Amino acid sequence: MTAITVKNIPDNLYEHLKVAASTHRRSINSELIVCLEKVLLPQKTTSQEHIAAARALRKQVKASILTEEDINSAKNMGRQ
Repeated sequence: MTAITVKNIPDNLYEHLKVAASTHRRSINSELIVCLEKVLLPQKTTSQEHIAAARALRKQVKASILTEEDINSAKNMGRQ
């Protein structure tokens, strides 16, 4: 594998990287690699995958279906 050195990292950016690495239980080097992969190698998702994810999220919500009347009532609440 190739090695690189990153110089002149702003202190606040380094602190964010350090916190993220700690949160994810990774070394700073590993966290930096994950961050670079997310930006440089984004994974393409299909519309079907987006729909499936939305449906999965929707199943987690325990709420009744809102009507237009419910929405308008909520918008107008406290506007008197």
